[in-house]
Amino acid sequence: MKNSSLNTHLGSITVDNEVIAQYAGSVAVECFGIVGMAGINVRDGFVRLLKKENLRRGINVTLKNHKLILDFHIIVAYDVSILTVCNNLIDSVKYKVEEFTGLEIDKINVYVEGVKVID
Repeated sequence: MKNSSLNTHLGSITVDNEVIAQYAGSVAVECFGIVGMAGINVRDGFVRLLKKENLRRGINVTLKNHKLILDFHIIVAYDVSILTVCNNLIDSVKYKVEEFTGLEIDKINVYVEGVKVID
């Protein structure tokens, strides 16, 4: 499904999933320990760090039973606790995306695709 919809007493609100992905990506890169979103080349199996304008490509948004499911492909900083970074990401994204969209998040899946040393 390409769009997420919310029905109100005044009518329906439709939000493109790419808008949700872009917002979720901007929230994610603000979290401590996340270097950025990962773009995966399925054919070659290579992972690359996405630039800020392409954050949505590292996130998959689906709507199932009127609830959002978000899949994040991230690159974390070297020498940080991956568990702590992922828990922080999940908490921040869940709160901010639910507030932003008015839709409930059912699940957030985090795939750590790489580790990068930050200067």
